[in-house]
Amino acid sequence: MQFEVWAPQAGRVTLRCDGVTRALERDPEREGWWRGEAEAHDGSRYGFALDDGPVLPDPRSRRQPDGPDGLSAVVDHDRYEWTAEWTGRPLPGAVLYETHVGTYTREGTFDAAAERLGHLADLGVTHVELMPVCPFPGRHGWGYEGVSLWAVHEPYGGPEGLKRFVDRAHALGLGVVLDVVHNHLGPSGNYLPQFGPYFTDTHHTPWGAAVNLDAPGSDEVRAYLVESALAWLRDYRIDGLRLDAVHALVDTRARHFLEELSQAVDELAADTGRPLFLIAESDLNDPRIITPRENGGYGVHAQWNDDFHHALHTALTGESQGYYADFARAPLKALAKTLTHGFFHDGTYSSFRGRRHGRPLDRTRVAAHRLLGYSQTHDQVGNRAQGDRLAALVSPGLLACAAALTLTAPFTPMLFMGEEWAAGTPWQFFTDHTDPELAKAVSEGRRREFAAHGWAEQDVPDPQDPATRDRSCLDWSEPEREPHARMLAWYRQLLALRREQPDLTDPDLADTKVAYDEDRRWLAFRRGDVRVAVNLGAEPADIPLGSREARILAAWEPVDVPGADGLLRLPGESAVVLLQE
Repeated sequence: MQFEVWAPQAGRVTLRCDGVTRALERDPEREGWWRGEAEAHDGSRYGFALDDGPVLPDPRSRRQPDGPDGLSAVVDHDRYEWTAEWTGRPLPGAVLYETHVGTYTREGTFDAAAERLGHLADLGVTHVELMPVCPFPGRHGWGYEGVSLWAVHEPYGGPEGLKRFVDRAHALGLGVVLDVVHNHLGPSGNYLPQFGPYFTDTHHTPWGAAVNLDAPGSDEVRAYLVESALAWLRDYRIDGLRLDAVHALVDTRARHFLEELSQAVDELAADTGRPLFLIAESDLNDPRIITPRENGGYGVHAQWNDDFHHALHTALTGESQGYYADFARAPLKALAKTLTHGFFHDGTYSSFRGRRHGRPLDRTRVAAHRLLGYSQTHDQVGNRAQGDRLAALVSPGLLACAAALTLTAPFTPMLFMGEEWAAGTPWQFFTDHTDPELAKAVSEGRRREFAAHGWAEQDVPDPQDPATRDRSCLDWSEPEREPHARMLAWYRQLLALRREQPDLTDPDLADTKVAYDEDRRWLAFRRGDVRVAVNLGAEPADIPLGSREARILAAWEPVDVPGADGLLRLPGESAVVLLQE
């Protein structure tokens, strides 16, 4: 078997495979690369030693059976026999469901999660989006401090477990999206700097030195990231990737890394005949990210739209701290702007940033499905001091309004696991660092961070306490009892409407028309012949919808169609979807 590694600064590289050590030779065709042959098979343990140093895991390791610090293992991807016939599922018209393998079930494995995929198929979502699955220290964590960007966290089930999960999802008609982290690697088990200039002090991020995308040696670093992304799509039959915090990918080269990556993914899609896509997490409000390459953009297929979330969250909760401040001044006005223009901050002043922020979307070039809309995500729940979900903050009626707005808005909807039944379990920040000093620093840092915002130390969960993770696991008995069962039925009804009504998947962002009353707290919008109205106030509201005949498609509380005066009398904290014919 051929082994190879990029180690441009090494004077000598040796391979240790299944207990046998042999020297590698410089590759005459590729500067900085070393290569050599060795007997190996699926499961063979190996690593590389640089200049007679310790044996380190392969930067391109496909498996880390003993965790980030252990030896790598050979993976023969051809050994797995796929059973599902799958031609892919495109992003336009999709509904995503964000989930965390370690808390979706109490077992916290791919196989246990796969047993619950039938729930998602019945719910009506189209894609399950997995939070990161690369190896990280310990057993439990969010996954954003992973290393070995080609490998799969062993406690979840390793490479075979992920393949079984994807195979089962595809058999049920569900696509799979994977969250990948290119902007930083975890501090524990990260050996990349010993192999080459994977990071650079030219730029800095919240996690320290930036990934090297534009300094000397960056050609190979970019290739490393692109090839790891393609490996997930090719070897695991993943349908799309969510790119974490792309605003931290600092790149001053003429051709941005995201453009390079999107082109590679589009080429793989053409080769495989499957629709493949990228979804960026970005707080830049920069339309270039999701503008097609032929129009001068980076060609990423979609991005999260936090502006929609922030406007909706402030309208529902009244919270105004931090980045919510700009939206809380007139939350329904902010919500109306996002529904019709995508971004709220499109060159407007941001008090949170102390400067102008964003740029307008060209609604003639950018289809609405390129923005993801959501009322909850792992970030917006888990980064609260106690990980409290929206269900802990507002009434069931307001939750129903949030669902109606999210699932009928012009954007590609995304749900956060358990949201569909108003889960009563929190989702908190948890870690399982094996380094005692790092574990202590994380625990103390978390409490110090929230103490600055007025939280008592004892009220902030300790990330290292196993109980914090356990509290965050979904309770699968909840959907079978009230009030959760009613909320689940509401989500299923709204998702069915999204499938049945073509107007609800119309990609024309400019076609959405909105009316609202900030004081009386109602908002209504039109998409084609579909009308959606929500009353966030406690008292009934008369909402003018016009005199055209209408029929009710879905209603949280009993409501009559508008009378001859065109007024819809909507109960407090309630939502309705109508079809005007």
